[in-house]
This record gives sequence, structure tokens and C-alpha cells, in this order.
Amino acid sequence: MVEGSELKKVRPNSRVYQRYYLLDAGLQALCWEPSKKDSDKARIALASIREVRTGRNTEVFRTSGVYEQISEDCAFSIIYGELYESLDLVAHSTEVAHIWVTGLRYLIQYGKNALDMLASKQHSLRLGWLEQLFASAADLDSHTDIEQGICLQSAVKLIQTVNPGVSNGKVEHRFKELQRGRIESLSPNNGSGANDLTIVKPTLGARNERVTQREFIEVFHDFCTRPEIYFLLVQFSSNKEFLDVQDLTRFLEAEQGVAQVTEEDSLSLIQSHEPSEEGQQQGYLSMDGFNSYLMSPECHLFDREHDTVCQDMSQPLSHYFINSSHNTYLIEDQYKGPSDISGYIRALKMGCRCVEVDIWDGPDEEPVVCTGHTLCPPLALRNVLEAIARFAFVASEYPLIVCIENHCSLRQQKVMTQHLVRILGDQLSTQPPDERESYLPSPQDLRHRILLKGKKLEPGWEAEEGEVSEEDEGAEMCPRMKAASNGGAGLEDSPKEKQQRSFNSTAASQCNPPHLPHKQFHLLKELSDLVTLCESVHFVDFPTSRKSQKPWQLCSFNETQAGRLAGETPGDFVNQNKRFLSRVYPSPMRIDSSNVNPQDLWKCGCQIVSMNFQTAGLMMDLNAAWFRQNGNCGYVLRPAIMRREVSYFSADTRDTVPGVLPQLLHVKVISGQNLPKPRGSVAKGDVVDPYVYVEIHGIPADCTERRTRTVSQNCDNPVFDESFEFQINLPELAMVRFVVLDDDFIGDEFIGQYTIPLECVQPGYRHVPLQSLTGEDLPHAKLFVHVALTNRRGGGKPHKRGLSVRKARRRRDYTALRDLEIRVVDEVFKMAGPLLREATDLRENMQNSVAMFRELCGVSAVSNLMQCILALGSRVRGPDGIPLLLFDLQKHYPTLEPQGALPDVLRRVVSTYDMMVQASKAVFELSDGIYERILHIKIAAMTFHEHLQSLAAKEGLKGRKAGRAVESFTWNITILKGQADLLTYAKAEVEENMKQVHDAALTGNLARESRGVTRARSQSRKSQHDNANACDERFQR
Repeated sequence: MVEGSELKKVRPNSRVYQRYYLLDAGLQALCWEPSKKDSDKARIALASIREVRTGRNTEVFRTSGVYEQISEDCAFSIIYGELYESLDLVAHSTEVAHIWVTGLRYLIQYGKNALDMLASKQHSLRLGWLEQLFASAADLDSHTDIEQGICLQSAVKLIQTVNPGVSNGKVEHRFKELQRGRIESLSPNNGSGANDLTIVKPTLGARNERVTQREFIEVFHDFCTRPEIYFLLVQFSSNKEFLDVQDLTRFLEAEQGVAQVTEEDSLSLIQSHEPSEEGQQQGYLSMDGFNSYLMSPECHLFDREHDTVCQDMSQPLSHYFINSSHNTYLIEDQYKGPSDISGYIRALKMGCRCVEVDIWDGPDEEPVVCTGHTLCPPLALRNVLEAIARFAFVASEYPLIVCIENHCSLRQQKVMTQHLVRILGDQLSTQPPDERESYLPSPQDLRHRILLKGKKLEPGWEAEEGEVSEEDEGAEMCPRMKAASNGGAGLEDSPKEKQQRSFNSTAASQCNPPHLPHKQFHLLKELSDLVTLCESVHFVDFPTSRKSQKPWQLCSFNETQAGRLAGETPGDFVNQNKRFLSRVYPSPMRIDSSNVNPQDLWKCGCQIVSMNFQTAGLMMDLNAAWFRQNGNCGYVLRPAIMRREVSYFSADTRDTVPGVLPQLLHVKVISGQNLPKPRGSVAKGDVVDPYVYVEIHGIPADCTERRTRTVSQNCDNPVFDESFEFQINLPELAMVRFVVLDDDFIGDEFIGQYTIPLECVQPGYRHVPLQSLTGEDLPHAKLFVHVALTNRRGGGKPHKRGLSVRKARRRRDYTALRDLEIRVVDEVFKMAGPLLREATDLRENMQNSVAMFRELCGVSAVSNLMQCILALGSRVRGPDGIPLLLFDLQKHYPTLEPQGALPDVLRRVVSTYDMMVQASKAVFELSDGIYERILHIKIAAMTFHEHLQSLAAKEGLKGRKAGRAVESFTWNITILKGQADLLTYAKAEVEENMKQVHDAALTGNLARESRGVTRARSQSRKSQHDNANACDERFQR
């Protein structure tokens, strides 16, 4: 900073000037080379700087025409003077921006003594700890003289205790390189004395190489200091060297989103992670302790609340996605690959709740399990059933569905029935369904039960056997066997192609198989009676299913057929799956055991998407990650819009989803740690040039990907520092995937990946544990990211968000209800129009005012109100250090009160805060009344639901017009429910905002002294979600 840097200066007229900025020799002012002004004016006294603000968070940046061209991570602003003027700068890299921001903040706090403090005190906790660590190692060494150092291997192990991912060779090489450099610097040619040389030479040449304390500390800094962690610590530290209890509490609440943090919690965390005794005694968290905390499991991206069952398990079975395996007995390809019991054991241990058993006649009157029409070897049925019985409920207590594909003669069906009853015993569910019920029982009701899925004789059948249609999912393979055996299906895709293979592209490339008539075969009644809640029936069309299908009957679809239905009638497919189970299995043409993209079918509501568990890759990554979100129990509750009996949702939507609040996902990929060389890569030796893809998987409107720049030749700690923003229109069905690749001109190679449902993402600074292509954890390989979720109002182009409420209202989009052209029903829905407009105004006025207050506080769109207030606290203090603004926390809505004359910018802060409080009050006080009125209209409209067809006929609506009337009805009901939900969310948001203001005022010492004022308790994201859905059941009635 003293030597200077070239930075870009952004002016209010959107012009950008390149200038050379530096600190003067006395560290008293920031200077730059002026264009026309006198040099005296081209300087800012450090004493006049009120704040150094990161990002594009000033009015100059927001209104600039080059806003989109400026990197958020390279921009920073200096706020100075009595009028709070801003100098808005852009560095050419994030590293340079970090240096200027950190250095200026340090100088503002410590003034001209900063360099002395850096020299004498910086990292003093670390130095003291390292000296103790080195001394302890020397005591254990046979050489007791600490001046002689410790042996090389001991030094390497000490460094690996802090950074276990670094290799022995790299650390040893660095020690030897350092020793060689010191020897050369002490040689006579460099003017050093001979006596010094004789001391050093034995150190390097001894049989057991020695490492001095100075060398150890230097190499420790090289391998165990992460600059991005240091910059983060400095940002939150009140002394720039460590985090005290108050600093850590503020970080946990404001950045990590941890609810109900006390100083005792922070102190306990320090005791757990701080390595130095001094830090533990004083309650200080040094950089190494901070790094330990950020690398710990509690700072992983995955929310540990989802490690156990956390969803409602009392809903009908058809309301859940079910983890399912295809041809579970196969462990390689579908044609010639081996069969093994381990396929069942592995799948069940992974939480699979639906396995397949294809049963054929075997030798010695013993049925066998195998795939027909192939060369795969068979397994004895009794061995398969014994494995299922033993491992069925090892990973989950919820029901296991066993899909029986029966190809046996009556004689061997008798044996099969005996095996099922004897081996599965009481676990087998044989209770017939209750024909009065409209839905299946819940997973909770069926715990520790095995359900057989298969063909069933007609109700009331009395004979010992009868005729049913045969299920033969592998029959389509016959016409292609010859081509497969000639090697047409054994080619390997490149890693990137294997990663990105999707259901749509595969299905499109397949030839439609010829129509195969359904064969009839004889079914034993004893075996038929064992099938109760999962009777397999043939799918004709959706109208037929709506008319005649029973809740306990399910249809199986070939992936090609399911893809066609999803493309042609996505809404009907979703409605079919609200009440009935649907199973989709891979095309038999997938001889290589490749997988369908499960999300292409989950978006249609298909509960059972059978996967080839033996084939690793993108599709299994998605499947495995998806079912982690509910304790890996094999059941995941489907999105509410897919479960409600009357709701509008189209699986192929490429826009917002009616009644669902879109979310903005903000992801900053900061760095990587200990990235391994791609498996099998030999072309570049140990050199790795990593980059990161961030992918979003979900409904078509959400699917996208972004990539970072490539960091050349750095696998130990590559720094990316790139930010991305994604709009998620259906958060309940979205997944985030991080993929790390090695940039190679021949073909980019896979390094690691991590996939996570959006519902499981923890906000804040998080580490992402990377996994291999086959799903195993890569030791010590991680990404360091920052994640935030905001509503859509918080995103977009900031210079277009800073609108007054009046201006925003003129441009506001109101959700419209549709006319059914059925007069009596339309009259009811018309009553809701003014209420929906009022509800939208309430919500958006509140959200607009929060956004405006956030902008005046100078924080980014991803910041919450706690971060706003804490940022405000750094600039509202007068020359004597007394705050110019204080919060009165005695009332439910904290008031912001001036403590004297205020400059214009702080007066605007006060007025905007008051406007935010008034808008919040309106939401809190009026939302319940509007909600109840919308509820009454919805109840009134639902009285027409059963009679829509007859009402349409009376109005002369037939065919497509009648169908459109029904669709418009479901659209309107969905809008009413969605807008009511948004009001509930808004009320919960107001409560959370006020709690954050309250807590931040106390944390930032901006509260007036009042008796009886204690900390409010901010809610976790899960509890907010639960509160917002508390009245959902009432709305459904």
C-alpha cells in the first residue's frame, strides 16, 4: 500500500478513471495522482475515514451504468468526511482489494502505530503456541538442546496435525529448500563468517536432518496460513489479531445464522477449537482456532438437522418420493454382468426402500432370481429373501417395497409363497386395504413392514389360481440382444459426458421398441393374497386411472413412456401422482446399467424412480444426495404443491410457480483445499489447474450452471473468489452441485463433486467436503464457500431496487385470477381480487422498505437486518466516540432515536428505518384479517369443486373449454393458497427482522440503557418454515 497500486475510480456519471493510489510516507493519508486537480485535493486523511465498505454497495456503484461489468469481489468504497462522501474503487483482483480493505481498516483503528503493532504483536498468540509446540517436540526428541532443533519427520508431523491434507514430500521439500537457501546466504562468497557456516552444514548433512525453530515457524506459515481465513478474521475482529467472545458471537449470529447464541456458547466453542493455552484462558480465538472451527463438521454446508428424520411421516405413502433400486441383484451391466446378494445388502444399507426381485423357474424346483433374456447368472430366491429379511430395516424403519416380477410356473409359485411367508414372517404386510380410504396408509403406520408389489387376482376370486397379464420389463431387450453382444453398448463416455448424461438426451436417442402384447399367465391365489397395498396394474390413460384406479394400485412406466407423458401432459401426470403411486424403471436398452435422470421424473411427482445403484455418476449423485435430506430413511416428502388435491403445477414450467415464493441463492466460491490429482491422470504429473462448476438441478426453470476461472498449478489452496446468483422458483425440488475439474487442453478431468438439496444448505461461511466419482469422501479435499438465501425482492440489479414505495407500486405486478366462464364460480373468485392486491401491497411495501434500509446501511443484498445494524454501528459515532443514534428497545418495534444533530445521510437512515417499521407494523397487524377473508373465499369456491363438470355443461362448455375451466379453477385455488402462505411468511419475516434489530442493537452497543431489556431469540430457518406452515392444515379444510 505504501508502494501503491493501480485502481479504477468510478464516478457518479458512470465514467471510470485509472489512477495510482498509495499511502503517504507518514501513513496519515491516502493519495492518488490527480488529472487536473491540485495534488493537495487528491488525498484523503485517514483520520477522516468513517468506513471502508466492501462490494458495490454505495449509491455511486448502484446507479452506475457499468454496474454489471464490475466484480462484487473487486469493488470497495471509502466513506469519509462530515458529509459521508464516497471514493468508489475497483481493484484488478480480489487479492488486491482484500489487501487495501484490510490495511485501511487496520490503519483506521491503530493509526500510525499500525506497523509497529504488526511487527510486535501480530499473530502473537500463534507465535507463542508454535514455540510451545516446537519445545514439546524437542523434549520428546533424543536431542534435548532446542537450539539443535528437532528431526525433520517430527516437524513434518507437527505441520500435518494442523493441515492433514498436505503431503510429506511437499513439506520435506520446503524444509530442505529453506535450508539450502540459508546455507547459500551464509557462504563466504556472500560475506558471512566461516564459523556460521560450520554450524549450519552439519544440520543439513547429518544422518537425521534437523529443523530449527525459525525454519519450522516459517514452513508452518507457508502450509497452514490461509489468506482468505485471515481476511475473514480481520473483518470481524475488534483488534485484528483474534476474535474475542463478543466478536465470535457477532460472527455466529450475523454470518452463520446460528440462533440463540450466548457468550457462554462462544466461549465453549473457543475452548474446543483454540490450540493455544493463552487463548483458551483469555477467551481468544486465534487464526488457527478460527480455521479449526470453520473446518469442523458444524461448519459443513450440510445442515446436521437433516441427519435424522425431520419431515412429517404421517402423510399417505403417495405423498413421498421413495428411494428405489432397479434389478437390485445385478452389480454390473444388464446383459452379461454378475448377480450377487451384495447388491441387495448394499442398496438396503444405503437407505433404499424399494428393491426388485425378478423370479423365474429354477432347477430342483427352487425359484431363482435373474433377468430374463440375458446371460446374467441366477441367484437362489431363498438366499435373496434371507438377505432382505436381515437387512430390510438396518438403515430405516420405514416400509420396504419388494417388487415381485413373477415368471414362475404354478408349482414353483407354491415354493415361492412358502419362502416369502417363512423367511419374511411377521414383517410381511398381509392386511388387506381399507376400501373406504381414499389414500394409502402413511410410512409411520407401516414401520417395519415389507410390502409386496405384484400382480393380483380380481376381488372375490375363489379358485386356487387364475389368469393375469404378465409383467416382463426385460422383454424389450430381446430384439437388441444381438447388437449388444456384438459390443455396441460397451463404449465408455468421457468423464464430463458421463457426468452430464441426462434422461432427455438418452430417451431421444433411443428407437421406440415395437409394441409387445401383454402375455397372460396363471397366478396362484395364495401368492396373490400376499400382495395388499401395492397391486400392479396396467396404465391405459389418465382419464381411465382417474375413473377406475384404486389407491392401493400402482402403475409402472418405462422411462420412454414416462418421458412422453411428462412432455405431452405434465399437469395430468402430476395430478395422477397425488393419489396413486407411480414407478418408473430404466429402459431395458440401458444395457450398460446407466441411469435415468431422477429429477426429470420427480418433477412430475413420480414417487418410485428405479436406479441402477451399481453405476456411479451424476444421476446417482442426485439420487443419493436427495434422500439424505430426511435422515437417509428412504422417504422424502414431496413439495406441497404436488400433494394438495386441488393445485396447479406443470412439470415443464420455465417460469415462476404459482403460489410459490422464488428464492435467490447467492454462492461465493472462495477457495479449495487439498484437491487431489484426477484419478488415473498422468499427462501433467502432479500439476492441477482446478476450476469449479456450480450447478442447479430442479424444474426446467431452475436448471443452470456457472463456472469459476481456472487457477493455474495450485491444488493445495487455490483461491477463486467468484460470486454467483441463481433464482430458484421451486426451492423444495432444487439441488445444488459443486463439481471440481482439472483444466486440460486434451479434456477436462473430474476431481471431485458434492451434491446437496437446497433445503439442507446452511447459510454463511461453509466448507464443502468433496466426493469421488463413486461417492466416497476424498480425504481432506474441500471447497470453502459463502452461501446466502434471500427472497426475490432482495436480488436483481441493485440500482433498480432503490425505488420509493410509490414508484414501485405503479410498476407492481399483481397475480391475476382466471375466468372460468362459469358465472356463479367467477363471482366468488372476483371477491378475492382486492384482497390479493392488498396482500401484495402489504408484503412488497415491507420488503421494499427493508431493501432501501439495507442499501443505506451500505451492505449487500444478501445481508440480513442484523448485519445492517452492525454495519451501521461503525459509522454513527461522533468524534468523541458517542453514538449519534440509539435504539429504544422497550417497545415491540425498536425505535431509532437521534442523540443530537445529524448529517443528511443519517437523517435519511432514520426516516427510512421509520418507514420500514411502519410497513412492518402494517403486515403484522393486517395480515391475519386478510388471511381469514381469503380463507373464506377459498372455502366457498371449493364447494363447487365436485360439481364443476355439470356447472360447465350448464354454461355450454364442452370438450377443451370444459377442461380449461377445470384448469382455471385449480389455478385460482393455487393462487389463493399461495398468496395466503406468502402473507404468513411475511408476518414471520417481520417478527424475525425485529428480533434481529433488537439483538444487533445490544451486540453493537447501540441500545439505550433500559432496565429489563434482554436478548431476543432469532429463529432458525427451520423454525421459521414450521411457523409459516402452522396454518396450512387450517387452510386446506
